Amino acid sequence: MLETVTPMKTAEAREAVLESARKNGESARKNETEKRGRKASKEVRQLQLIEATIDSLAKRGYSETTMADVADGAGLSRGIVNFHFESKEKLLVATLAYMADEYAAHWRAALTRAGDDPARQLRALVAADFDRSICNKRKLAAWCAFWGEAKSRPTYQALCGARDAAYQKIFIDLCAALKESGDYAYEPQVMALALSAMLEGLWLRLMMGTEDVTRESALQAANEFLSAAFPKHYPWASGPKKA
Repeated sequence: MLETVTPMKTAEAREAVLESARKNGESARKNETEKRGRKASKEVRQLQLIEATIDSLAKRGYSETTMADVADGAGLSRGIVNFHFESKEKLLVATLAYMADEYAAHWRAALTRAGDDPARQLRALVAADFDRSICNKRKLAAWCAFWGEAKSRPTYQALCGARDAAYQKIFIDLCAALKESGDYAYEPQVMALALSAMLEGLWLRLMMGTEDVTRESALQAANEFLSAAFPKHYPWASGPKKA
């Protein structure tokens, strides 16, 4: 005998289907939330370890930094360090990549904020090099540690090479634009090299900490270089200071 399908049974079946769909949707959302949470947690842990590596490089130097030092500095277990980076070399490569990306993002943002004027752009790039977020004792010491190892580690050279080339090309292009508008006699590539060497030299003096050099005095020296090299574009820094 066939069962009679009543409107009530039909409604109950429809409700059961809807309830099952709601539960499946909630379960999928929960799984997705947990997945995002795990991903966020992984990124947070890796950043903690990278920041602790920067601290250790600044405090102990390259060769004396160990995975144990990094774990202790981050307040995490040594197993966590091994889980995320497997080896000291992989941790250091990740740290260098993080610092290089941070530096590139910083100068690109400064360049964008400066607008389209080449003189303003060049001044912004120079000033960005001495911003506290980038130019501080902790990060300068970490950069110094990596620079000391770069010659014997092709991975480090390859990691920073493309970024350095892009940065230098910006300098060359800006020097070329200023030469044209100011009718200067220099070669843009040579002037860009001199500018980069000047900035790196000031960073080195700040890293060494052996002279009375501060971020402020280093920036002032860099601005004086701009005035001497491009007097038609930066007359504000040249000549004796007026009271």
